Amino acid sequence: RNALVSTTLAYILGIVILIIGIGVSVALHELGHMIPAKRFGVKVPEYFIGFGPRIWSVKRGETEYGIKAIWLGGYVKLVGMLPPAKPGRPDRKRKDGSLGMVGEARAEALEEIQPGEEHRAFYHLSVPKKLIVMAGGILTNLVLGIVLLAVAIGVVGIPGRTTTLSTVTPCVSSNIDADTPCQDSDPTGPASAAGIRAGDRIVSWGGVKVSSWEELQARIAAGGTSPTQVVVERDGAERTVSVTAVEVQRTVRDSQGAPVKDASGAVRTQASPYVGISPSLGTIPQSPGKIPVLIGQAIGGTLKAIATLPVGLYHAVQAALGVEQRSIDSGVVGLVGMGRMAGQATSGGAAGGGEVPLSMRVSTMLMLLGSLNLALFAFNLVPLLPLDGGHVAGACWEGIRRSIAKVQGKPDPGPVDTARLLPVGQVVFGLLIVMALVLVWVDIAAPL
Repeated sequence: RNALVSTTLAYILGIVILIIGIGVSVALHELGHMIPAKRFGVKVPEYFIGFGPRIWSVKRGETEYGIKAIWLGGYVKLVGMLPPAKPGRPDRKRKDGSLGMVGEARAEALEEIQPGEEHRAFYHLSVPKKLIVMAGGILTNLVLGIVLLAVAIGVVGIPGRTTTLSTVTPCVSSNIDADTPCQDSDPTGPASAAGIRAGDRIVSWGGVKVSSWEELQARIAAGGTSPTQVVVERDGAERTVSVTAVEVQRTVRDSQGAPVKDASGAVRTQASPYVGISPSLGTIPQSPGKIPVLIGQAIGGTLKAIATLPVGLYHAVQAALGVEQRSIDSGVVGLVGMGRMAGQATSGGAAGGGEVPLSMRVSTMLMLLGSLNLALFAFNLVPLLPLDGGHVAGACWEGIRRSIAKVQGKPDPGPVDTARLLPVGQVVFGLLIVMALVLVWVDIAAPL
């Protein structure tokens, strides 16, 4: 019962850490917008984490900083995000003569500009400055994701089988693969005979240093049944022992661990050196040269998932309907699924949580938070309002228009009127809400 309570509390802790991680990621994202905006002179009246009712706020200078109830994002309010309507192109009004959606949004964006502060409106910024402000949040999430993944990969390490031994088999039984109990007639296991114990860490095998279980397996296979010098670490001290492997018949397995069968359907076996040791779970820090490659693969996979989002959603829905098996390869996971992953990371999994080392839990949580930031980075690259990518696209188009006008000797066309794209932004926002709700259903009906 105590173990169940501990596992449950650890599971809840993972969800809390995820929520805090999302809040911090959003806060830093909005700082990425606010800091350059203030430096360029834009008036910033509000900086909030979350949406809905205010929980807490404080005013410092002209900016109110605070937290709202619903932690599904955040915002920084920049005065003058939408430019005034161009002369001769007034915004449409409703039948009763009141301002329509575009007109209301434009008026709200301009209402906090006091007389004499017109130059502090966002729309007055040059194109490069607009790009810096709008891309600041996107790049902040990219940098944060890279840092978290680098710490997980290079400092804590990637979860896997380590060269620290969990068991040392006392004998060479008649059926190695079936792990049958030792009989009095069974010979002593090679590792046990050499004095190797559970908990020892294999430092080198046959004069070659090993840092992963796969490397150790390769060295054992290469050494054959000749006496081999092995360096082990125990209680902080290294010692050298001699191990002579024995040849046994082992089941041939494929890359997934399944037994390989021959044409007649019989399980294939092959003669292999055997020493009688098994690895413990843990984390393996990667070399500095591997870190950029692994992070690059993570960024590439995230960008691919966003680019193929409709396809991923389709397969996720198919899985929820029971038509397909849900796969992590689709890259589409909702908040419920992320919460489940965070809970399993800190509790050590759905079962037997106490057997998972702390380093593996820390590494998994860091990778989850790093992947979350990469997802925020990639998602905000989509060139549609209300996402940051929509504002970046607007600034780029503004720069192109101004460059063309300058070459043609025409007057400056002024800022792009992004206000007229607000109806599209409303549709996109609605689709995002629908997608979030669908993923909640999918995460419940077909959990990863």
